[in-house]
Amino acid sequence: MGRGRAKAKQVKVARQLKYNSGGTDLERLRDELGVGDPSRSDDDADDLNDELADRYADYADDYGTGDDDDGRTGGGR
Repeated sequence: MGRGRAKAKQVKVARQLKYNSGGTDLERLRDELGVGDPSRSDDDADDLNDELADRYADYADDYGTGDDDDGRTGGGR
């Protein structure tokens, strides 16, 4: 008979952990997801976009001339 009470207690604790685990650390989640800081200005975002564009500009120069894998050149369809 004691098993029923023990099991009920375990179920109660498990439900509390599942549904009431406390607050979520949104700052840590934002860092893990790589989402920008909301306090950053648009200028910072523009700088980041410019940096990415510069980083991949070399690839665009090498591969952006219409050299597709299927041998077609860019242009008409």
